[in-house]
Amino acid sequence: MKNIRDHAREGQKLVLKVLRVNPQKGQIDLSLRRVTGREKTEKLLEWKKDRKAEGIIKVAAEKLNADQNKIEEVKTRILSKHQSIFDALEEAAEAGEKALVKLGLEPEWAATLVEVAKQKIKVETADVRATIEISSTKPQGIDDVKKALINAKKVKTPRGAKIDVYTTGAPRYRIEVTARDYSEAEKTLEQAVNEAIETIKSLGGTGRRLN
Repeated sequence: MKNIRDHAREGQKLVLKVLRVNPQKGQIDLSLRRVTGREKTEKLLEWKKDRKAEGIIKVAAEKLNADQNKIEEVKTRILSKHQSIFDALEEAAEAGEKALVKLGLEPEWAATLVEVAKQKIKVETADVRATIEISSTKPQGIDDVKKALINAKKVKTPRGAKIDVYTTGAPRYRIEVTARDYSEAEKTLEQAVNEAIETIKSLGGTGRRLN
């Protein structure tokens, strides 16, 4: 590269792939062409999250009159259990102070970080739903249907996800799942639907997914 200005302008953010590093020469070989569109998008998103996380910690530190040494200590504690500070703060914005206290942070720091995180981080969610038809002609059929629906709600969910079950007029019921992203929501919905259908069938009833 003869002139870097042919490829980048001052202040521009670029994603490049490291090809090789030569510590002796203090040289790093980079490639702009070998970065895929997906890699570029993911890395820029990661960078934005890291910047936001740094901003949240800075605001919290100002509120607590903490110095740089304390800031680094807090960051180290968080990163000892999480891959990124943003992930930890996002979880804390949902779960509350306990998510940070269990990392070893003082209650005062945990409360302040949660307060700022809730202001700065918007938790995105995805909603999906399905309608099922389950019934039983056995004497305890109503209880069996209830058990099937309760088992559907008890399906293990990812962090931040929830399952709701509604009746749309027996024998039809709607299962709704809210999760942090579409793939998590779809997977959880499928598990909940299967659990309801398998439960009612194991009890001698019938079940199927309508949509």
